[in-house]
Amino acid sequence: MVTLAQLPQERLIVFTRYPEPGQVKTRLILALGGLGAATVHRQMTEHTLLQVRKLRSTNGISIEIHFDGNGHQQMQDWLGADLVYQSQSNGDLGWRMARSISEACQDGIERVAIVGTDCPELNAELMKTAFHQLLTHDLVLGPAIDGGYYLIGLRYFIPELFFGISWGTDRVLSQTVEIANKLNLSVAYLPDLADVDRPEDLPVWEQIQRASGTSGEALQQLAEVT
Repeated sequence: MVTLAQLPQERLIVFTRYPEPGQVKTRLILALGGLGAATVHRQMTEHTLLQVRKLRSTNGISIEIHFDGNGHQQMQDWLGADLVYQSQSNGDLGWRMARSISEACQDGIERVAIVGTDCPELNAELMKTAFHQLLTHDLVLGPAIDGGYYLIGLRYFIPELFFGISWGTDRVLSQTVEIANKLNLSVAYLPDLADVDRPEDLPVWEQIQRASGTSGEALQQLAEVT
């Protein structure tokens, strides 16, 4: 029988959606076409999940996929039956993240983090570091070079962090930090990393592919056939 003490105290939530052409990575479509952009999204999501599973194998944290778009069965068929899937709520990104973190805290989770799948340099070790930092800090942020963040972690629900933010702009991180300072939160930071959202970001993903043994010519081939 599983006791409360044996239940996971940490939860990692991955925000993503099904790789439907024309519906994902829209800023890459001009360079790669709809299918090429969807392929990059699919590859980066699978790469992120590889790192997430590495983290789970050493930390025993709970993992949830919070998806936007297509349904539960389609996501499970794609990413595997060993994960928990939940549809994101309606509303902007802040509202959706707030709901996810609030529900985790209601479940008794003591440390919760959300990541997306746009930052291929995010690895299991960095995610492990984030949860370790949450032992002594209220808030952990992984700054993205474009002015957003690729990870946010909390040890209790702080709704103010998710409202009044200019989502999708280069002000997301600075506005979040400003709110945290006003609330006198203790904040820890991960290294600055690059998101892959625009054609000029693609070399970041190509470098990760080369390091993992995937052909660096793949994206060029996609561009040529679209």
